[in-house]
Amino acid sequence: MPRFCLDDTIAALSTPPGVGGIGIVRLSGPDALPVARRLFVPANRQVALTPHTLTYGHIVDPSSGERIDEVLLVWMAATSTYTRQ
Repeated sequence: MPRFCLDDTIAALSTPPGVGGIGIVRLSGPDALPVARRLFVPANRQVALTPHTLTYGHIVDPSSGERIDEVLLVWMAATSTYTRQ
């Protein structure tokens, strides 16, 4: 059985490990948007996530609402992406 398939939702580091000014995490697959909506809170709560638009906000712990990190999120809607996911 393959380790993963195109129907899986994955999170993967896109930047090398170590100390840096910014880190990039790629979230991809059919449940990527629901996961992002659960973990990401836009700084302006009136802003809706729009495909191919950079949105400033925070990653939060979904159980407590505690802010974990300050982030920029881009939702790349399928099939208008390099991977077509």
